[in-house]
Amino acid sequence: MGHQQTMRRFARWHIWLGWLVGVPILMWTVSGLIMVIQPIETVRGSDLRVELPPVEAQGLVLPRLSGPVRSVTLQNFVDGAGWIVVEGDGGRFRYSARDGSLYNPVSEDDAREIARASFAGEAALESVTYFPADAVPLDFRAPVNVWQAHFADDTNLYINAQTGEVQALRTRWWRTYDFFWGLHIMDLETRDLEGQAPFNHWVLVLFAALGVVGSLIGCVLMFRRRKAR
Repeated sequence: MGHQQTMRRFARWHIWLGWLVGVPILMWTVSGLIMVIQPIETVRGSDLRVELPPVEAQGLVLPRLSGPVRSVTLQNFVDGAGWIVVEGDGGRFRYSARDGSLYNPVSEDDAREIARASFAGEAALESVTYFPADAVPLDFRAPVNVWQAHFADDTNLYINAQTGEVQALRTRWWRTYDFFWGLHIMDLETRDLEGQAPFNHWVLVLFAALGVVGSLIGCVLMFRRRKAR
């Protein structure tokens, strides 16, 4: 009698866990389906970026530095080669590779020129908006002062306001993918498509654990029923 009551209790737990875990399982399945509809290259807008040629190694002038630095990197920009210098305090600046001088911060007109020269799509540039590091849009999510160049096809191009680097390109599909990615890992707040997503979010861990418990209870019930037959 006691054994039968235990099995009935397990059966009730299995039903309730099934309902509880069924919702996130459906969400994982639907979000996974949405994320594989388009190739990841389309999501990231790889075909909308202008590919810059390699930097010419001749005639380069080193940057004029006066303090400690963490790194110096040579990059190509739409208006020519430049040095990206990360200083000891974390500040990031661009120096000319032609004469070693420091570039001024990017103006709105500069941002428009960079956006048009960096975008390979056919959509027209509609607006350019400045965002400080503490108030960046949701589809950027990096603590950097940026210019957002918005195009008619709903693509956003983000330009570093200090260096002129193209920091990110966000398509309409990227934002859709990003939302469902947040659902998939059960973390809509700190999700990140660039490889920094916290896969150990407590909600995800909780429902995964409940799913394991429900599966184990189901196995116990299945073997007990077969044995009873």
